[in-house]
Amino acid sequence: MQLVAPGIRPAGADMQDQARASTPGAAIRSGADFLVVGRPILQAPDPAAAADDIVAEIAAARPDSGPA
Repeated sequence: MQLVAPGIRPAGADMQDQARASTPGAAIRSGADFLVVGRPILQAPDPAAAADDIVAEIAAARPDSGPA
């Protein structure tokens, strides 16, 4: 089974109209396999930088992200 987490907002982001939202890190730590991220990237002044920041949050939360 795979878990999809909608309503993902980067840490410190506005919740907008989301009643329930989670940060990328919290969703990964809770076991999510896929994250649904839309407006935080699409409405960002620099969508590529916003996506990079979210990927960094995901990487930091992964259990295998510790020191090599």
